Amino acid sequence: MKSPVERLEISMEELEGILERAKTNPLTEEECAKLHKALETLVYVTDLVGDKDTTIARLRKILFGATTEKIRNVLGTEVENTREAGAAGKRPDDPAGEASQEKAKGHGRNGAEAFIGAKRVCVQHGSLKPGQRCPKCGKGKIYRIKEPAVVVRITGQAPIQATVYEMERWRCNLCGEVFTAEAPKEVGPAKWDEAAASMVGLLKYGTGTPFHRLEQLQKSLGIPLPASTQWQMVKEAAEAIEPASEELIRQAAQGEVLHNDDTTAKILEAIRERCHREQNGDAGDPTERTGTFTTGIVSIVQGRKIALFFTGHQHAGENLRDVLLKRAAGLKPPIQMCDGLARNEPDLPEELKVILSNCNAHSRRQFADVASRFPEECRFVLEVFRDVYHNDALARRREMSPEERLAFHKAESGPRMEDLRCWMAEQLDGKKVEPNSGLGEAIRYTQKRWDRLTRFLEVPGVPLDNNAAERILKKAILSRKNSYFYKTARGAHVGDMYMSLIHTAELVNANPFDYLTGLQKHAGEVKSNPSQWMPWNYQETMKG
Repeated sequence: MKSPVERLEISMEELEGILERAKTNPLTEEECAKLHKALETLVYVTDLVGDKDTTIARLRKILFGATTEKIRNVLGTEVENTREAGAAGKRPDDPAGEASQEKAKGHGRNGAEAFIGAKRVCVQHGSLKPGQRCPKCGKGKIYRIKEPAVVVRITGQAPIQATVYEMERWRCNLCGEVFTAEAPKEVGPAKWDEAAASMVGLLKYGTGTPFHRLEQLQKSLGIPLPASTQWQMVKEAAEAIEPASEELIRQAAQGEVLHNDDTTAKILEAIRERCHREQNGDAGDPTERTGTFTTGIVSIVQGRKIALFFTGHQHAGENLRDVLLKRAAGLKPPIQMCDGLARNEPDLPEELKVILSNCNAHSRRQFADVASRFPEECRFVLEVFRDVYHNDALARRREMSPEERLAFHKAESGPRMEDLRCWMAEQLDGKKVEPNSGLGEAIRYTQKRWDRLTRFLEVPGVPLDNNAAERILKKAILSRKNSYFYKTARGAHVGDMYMSLIHTAELVNANPFDYLTGLQKHAGEVKSNPSQWMPWNYQETMKG
């Protein structure tokens, strides 16, 4: 079997654009190289499929890499030394009782206490009373145990339910006047209540369920709910929740640490406008940005995480700039964590500068991607990052303050990172590695960003990576995979508001369904005082 071809990230749209340009103009060397790689990949995949020893699992691993980036998966080898053994279980230098493989909380079956949103029913004993003689021995007296026995009963129902009120009518046989019974007070003037709009918004923007899919489900359950009606529900509710969304952005601007990143998105309205201009021969402004993106920002404010989403033509750095422009004067510069792309960096005025740091996970991935060709060299790099992440996990388990964590990393991770810096310099300066090879490019990527990658050794509170932003972007990607696109810019804005409020509620362990419903029921109060209606304090506000 042929050796794997070098991985090259290129979209189908880019390939189609190259082919279109080839019809009228000569291709550049870079475009020719991309076409060559595409053909090489086609031949390689064809050979793999034709090989009788190629299984589906093996083909998937070859094309898309290992499912995780653990050292044993990346290098395709078993654990060989004590360092690797430490990563799989308890490390030799671990304090007693601090094994790395300690099972995380929240795994396994859910107890009754986990059902915080369930209806609670108190069941009294049918015959026993306090102070009564024991029915078994007849001598002792019984008393009530504080903790009741619990049974969890799970029932099914439609996501959106409906009630049909049949109001009795009477008609006079002489004058023909019709008399209709009054509808119950709980019916109200609207066709749907706030909870129904919250459920549709949560399904669409919280779990990625498209309107048409929910329409099919509701129809099969005998409660039809067209996609157009669902959009009307969330659009009307968006007017009530918008003040809270704007306040969420303002509070996020005051954060001590901000993560940001973006992913591609599609807005059908923008695509149609561009196609219409091209059909009419209007080339437009060549500097105009045609792509659309969803930016995810995670702001950490006093230990609390806030998630924000923005969809449009702006990149992550531009959206972060707009957020930071709402930052109060006099605050010290925040820490910004992002990957190495320049478009993630905000162009800010002098008084709003940030402490820029880059993602070590992205740097590590540069070496993980070429580990199959440079296994021994990459093993050293991956072990360094493994030790640094292990130290960070220890700092979290010991609940260190930012200053304590900084001192701990300086003592434990600083020497390991210095070893890595010297090793990279030795590889290139000693001409042990070809600079244009995959390993050489990974080294140069890391060296170029070294100061930002090691910021966690200089400033208290700097995270190791940008995983917080990567995680919330999965929410937007889930919606994109299921719904493909937003129809209009307004639809994208509505989606951003819902996702921001829903996922912030999840990050602070609030119930997003109850939160959205509360915002709608108290729309007037939310508009007048939105700071009291954040996911972390709205329950106290409602009680007051």
